[in-house]
Amino acid sequence: MFPKLALTVFLITVGLFAQPLDRAYAALRNNDYETAIAGFREAITLAPTRAAIHTDLAYTLLKIGENEAARDQFSEAVRLDPKDHHAALEYAFLCFETKRQAEARRIFDRIRRQGNPTAEQAFQNIDRPLAEGIDRWQKALELSPDNFSGHEELARLAEQRDEIALAAKHYEKAWRLRPDERRLLLDLGRAWKALGRAEDANAALLAASRGAQPRVAESAKALCPPRYPFVYEFRKALELDPGDLDLRRELAYLLLAMSDKAGAETEFEKIAAAAPSDLLSAAQLGFLRLARKDTAGAGPLLDRVLHGDDDVLADRVRTALQLPKVLHPRPETATREQVGLEAKTLAEKSLEKGYMQDALKYLKIAHENDPVDFSVMLKLGWAYNILHQDREAVKWFSIARRSPEPAISSEAESAWRNLQPEFARFRTTVWAFPMYSTRWHDLFAYSQAKTELRIDRLPVRLYASIRFVGDTQGSIGPGVGSPMPQYLSESSVIAALGIGTKVWHGMFGWFEAGEAMRYLGRKDVGLMVPDYRGGVSVTKGFGHMLTGSERGLFAEFVADAVFVSRFADDTLVYSQNRTGYTFGAAQLYWNWNITADVKRQYWANYVETGPGIRLRIPSFPRQMLLTVSAFRGSYLVNEGNPHRPIFNDIRAGVWYAFTH
Repeated sequence: MFPKLALTVFLITVGLFAQPLDRAYAALRNNDYETAIAGFREAITLAPTRAAIHTDLAYTLLKIGENEAARDQFSEAVRLDPKDHHAALEYAFLCFETKRQAEARRIFDRIRRQGNPTAEQAFQNIDRPLAEGIDRWQKALELSPDNFSGHEELARLAEQRDEIALAAKHYEKAWRLRPDERRLLLDLGRAWKALGRAEDANAALLAASRGAQPRVAESAKALCPPRYPFVYEFRKALELDPGDLDLRRELAYLLLAMSDKAGAETEFEKIAAAAPSDLLSAAQLGFLRLARKDTAGAGPLLDRVLHGDDDVLADRVRTALQLPKVLHPRPETATREQVGLEAKTLAEKSLEKGYMQDALKYLKIAHENDPVDFSVMLKLGWAYNILHQDREAVKWFSIARRSPEPAISSEAESAWRNLQPEFARFRTTVWAFPMYSTRWHDLFAYSQAKTELRIDRLPVRLYASIRFVGDTQGSIGPGVGSPMPQYLSESSVIAALGIGTKVWHGMFGWFEAGEAMRYLGRKDVGLMVPDYRGGVSVTKGFGHMLTGSERGLFAEFVADAVFVSRFADDTLVYSQNRTGYTFGAAQLYWNWNITADVKRQYWANYVETGPGIRLRIPSFPRQMLLTVSAFRGSYLVNEGNPHRPIFNDIRAGVWYAFTH
């Protein structure tokens, strides 16, 4: 039976894969390149390791002039099939055309070593001018060692020729000659990183990411480690770039947050000396000195702020010193609004680029300038959520859901409801799945009500549970080879206390102990029977799930391994899988399920497959789903089996669940 099932699964998978690919090739024959590209991309999602599809997509992209996109597809094809020299050559030529000469040179060099004359000629066409240029600039620098352009040009040529040590040497010399050319810090960091000088590279990239042009700063952040820098990294960056006041100011505030007031004061002193117009740093330094009773050192600094042109900061100083505030004309309000608007704009850009810490900083500034802007509160919630600080996220979502704007309040309410149960001390989950089977002509019902106790910082959760497992018919038989009635379900209400892990990547474990109370007059078990059960569950979904709006392919896999003491201490394994297509609020799919157990009992060892449909009915609660599936199955163990080895069944059920 297993070979047949495997063949069935293979044929269905091939069918799903072949449809978009056939559509793509048909469109390509009709010169419908947009449809062909869409078909190739859909086929790649189903078979991402097929190098040939990436190659065909690349050639199609070339036909519409998308050279960079074609280059990326050839790159993926070469990664999947390094022996495909034809695709590698195409990739190399496109790298050269799209200003990636270093990568083109490497690819040509690799292929030419295997005797390819085309690659040899292309390599020489790139390498020879680079070698000549390097030699020419080296001789020029011998005559004029302080020639900034010479050092920069030599470094770039050396980097393109993979002479990274030479490139790093001259990038550094160019930077020392022109420290205002901050883009060179990005080049220097990139070269040091390629040489394995991680600490030096991080210092250069950190310096480039603060206080440089936006494009340079964003490129540097992309190369920096995905975490906030350490203090020693700030200090090393400042050794390289001591004039970067933005970097020094950030270090000072970091030291303040770490309660290192002496270190922060030292940094603010350097800022105040280098930039007397930086009133915020002057005020901070003044307050630090005032806190340690140095009134003589604090006075001139705070006086500078009081007489400066930043009235908002001056008022803060007056408040701290318990001095009367000065009445300002109304136009100053516009300045505050401008600051808030600028902060919101910077936050939006940071969110788009994925710089969440920066986004959080700007959103806080925007909130300070306009405490009743609910859109900012909503974005603060999402920022904290993305940073996995869900406790803070819940607070902001809770405030934002009081917004007078329906769109904001609705989004915040939905986000709050999704997150809030994770932090409730008690959480109750109820689910039910009544189902009718044509094979047994019986109505089955499975349900559970579970209340969890959640204790902070504990990786597990305690819970109390009541399960119901039963049917209306109760039993069949006795029949041929079956002197006792065959019960179709446990026909019990099971009360238990249990412990479960938190869900991690769709996986969790659980164990519970309780009593099963039968509600029918069964003769094979007592009225109340001890019940111990536990196991591991894994759930994964891919593609377009049942959201009510999206369309597309999907796959869903559910696997459970469950120990049940009432089944003679047996362990059962279930695998229920669906692949198909989502049409908004409906799904058409194919089931392939398998059930097995350790003790090899006939009723617990079978496979089944067949089509199914799942619907979300608009007028019903969103958590309610209607399912109908038709199965053809086969028992894998037939010793003691009173039923036919092959069976057919149609099952219709309603799934409903809610959490409070």
